[in-house]
Amino acid sequence: MKFMDDTVKINRKKKAYDLFKNGYNCAQATVLAFEDILGLDRETLLNISVGFGGGFGRTRNLCGAVSAYAIVLGLYLPHTDLPMEDKANMYKHLQILSQKFKDRNNSDNCGVLLQNVKNLTQGYLPQERDEEYYKVRPCVKFVLDSVEILEEYLNLA
Repeated sequence: MKFMDDTVKINRKKKAYDLFKNGYNCAQATVLAFEDILGLDRETLLNISVGFGGGFGRTRNLCGAVSAYAIVLGLYLPHTDLPMEDKANMYKHLQILSQKFKDRNNSDNCGVLLQNVKNLTQGYLPQERDEEYYKVRPCVKFVLDSVEILEEYLNLA
């Protein structure tokens, strides 16, 4: 794994929090918290991660903040010309990270994580972001957990 120069300290959790509160989805907020180490421009990172919000296109499957691990690691970790080794390495890291998230939140499934949210809308249209949304929606916690887990795992904290 690469290590970040200690002279540059970014408050990734605050950055992710602000991004989520400004309307970006859980995957986008998590990925963009690491944009300084990923080697792609902001617009590309937003485009890559937009479909993972809402548990993959709002299907309420794998939490977008957890899906973001694959994007961040895929861009950050070194790769070889050995596809089997690259896949095994990535899968190992992703399973470890996913388990860390599940240890904190009892699940990594968006639908399960949001099961107690009243008036949760269905379908492909994103829900209006207003004060009520942020009061009842625990998603920002999952974003912050994911950022913290990734920071610790990559020795960036």
